[in-house]
Amino acid sequence: MNSPLIPERPILISPALASRIGLEEATLLSVLFDLIRSTKAVLSQGHHWYELYAEQLTPALPFWNNFDIQRISQSLRSNNIIQLQSPPYNECQHLIFSINQAYLQTDTTSSVSNHNDARSSTMASNPLSTIPNNTGYTTGSSVIAPHWQPDQETLARIAQSNVPQDFIFEQIPEFVTFWRESGEAKRSWGSVFMKTVTRNWAKRRSQDAWENNRKETATIMDSGWQPSQDAIDMMTQTVGINLSFIEDAIPEFILYWGERGEKHLTWNSKFVDHVRRQWNRFTSAVEHDTEPRIIPEHWQPSKDVYDIINMANIDTAFADQLLPEFLMYWRDSKQLYRSWNTKFLQHIKFHWAKRHASNNDQQGNSNEGQQAASITSRTRDRSLAEDLNDRSWAT
Repeated sequence: MNSPLIPERPILISPALASRIGLEEATLLSVLFDLIRSTKAVLSQGHHWYELYAEQLTPALPFWNNFDIQRISQSLRSNNIIQLQSPPYNECQHLIFSINQAYLQTDTTSSVSNHNDARSSTMASNPLSTIPNNTGYTTGSSVIAPHWQPDQETLARIAQSNVPQDFIFEQIPEFVTFWRESGEAKRSWGSVFMKTVTRNWAKRRSQDAWENNRKETATIMDSGWQPSQDAIDMMTQTVGINLSFIEDAIPEFILYWGERGEKHLTWNSKFVDHVRRQWNRFTSAVEHDTEPRIIPEHWQPSKDVYDIINMANIDTAFADQLLPEFLMYWRDSKQLYRSWNTKFLQHIKFHWAKRHASNNDQQGNSNEGQQAASITSRTRDRSLAEDLNDRSWAT
C-alpha cells in the first residue's frame, strides 16, 4: 500500500540478517533478491548466475553511487555471501553474481525466503550450462590464490618471447599482490601473467636500449679536447672569468681526466665546474695589494697558492722546483706587480701545461727522477722572460 510519504514499494530488510552481515549489506542483498525475480538465471558449475546493469540498480538504489555499490558488493563477496564474476562495479556498471544459499540461514532470512520461493521456478526453467557472451564473462573464473605460481606451460610460452627466467620470477610477487587487492576473477591467470610479463619485459628492453645508447655516446677525455665556445662565453661573459685563466686550466683538466680514463657525456659542464671552483678560490684567497711593489728578496708563495695548485692536481714539488729561477728573474728585472702570488701561480700553471704537452710527445715511460731532470733542463733551456710575459692578465 503506497502513501504520499512512501510513493514506491519499500525495501524489505531482515533485522536479524542486518545485525549479522551489516545494514548496508542486507539492504543491497534484499534489492538483489528483488531484482533477480525478473532476471533469467544461468546455471554454471552448480551456481545460478545473474547479471544486473546500472539501469536496474540505480533506480532501486538512488541513495548510493557507483563507488558505494562497488564497496558493498565487494563486502558481500568477502564474507562469502555472494560470488562476483564481474569487474569492479565502478568500472563496468554491472554485476555478475550468484548468491551463496548455504550461508543464509532460514531462521534469519524470513524476508528473503519468499523471494527464493518465487525464484525457484525461474531457475528450474533455465538450466543453462554457460553464461551468455554478452556478459563479457567465461566460465571457470576465480580470484588469484595467495601463493599463485605460473605453471610450466605458461613459463614455456613466456620463454618463447626470449624473456629471461630470472625476470619472469621477479614479476610474480607484485603480480599476485596487485590482483589479490583488486579482487577480480579471471579464467586464466597464466594468460594474464604472460601478457603482464611480456609487456614489462618490453619496457625493460626499451629502457636498457636507451641506457646503452647513452653510454655509447659518452667519450673518454682526448688529448686534443677543447671546451666549446659556448662554455667559454658563459664563463667569460656571465661569470667574469679571465680568458687566460680559462686557457691555463685546459691542460691540467685534460691530464687529470685522461689519466682516469672515464667516459662522460658532459665534458664541457665538468670543465666549467672545474674552472669556476678554481676561479672562486683564486679571487677570494690570493692577495691583492693596493700598490705595486718589487718582489722581496726572500719571498715565498702563500699557503693559498699551494691550495689552488692542489685543486688543479699540480704536484707541489713541481712548484717548489720553479721557485728559485722565478725569484732570480724578477729580482733582476726589478719590475713592479700588485700580487706576486698571482704571478707565481700563473708561472706554475704555464710550465705545468708545457710539461703535459711534452710528456704526450715522449715515447715509452720514464721514472720520476728522470722526469724531474728533464723538466729542469727544459725549463732552463727556454727563455724565462718569454714564458713569464706570455700572460699579461695578471698585471
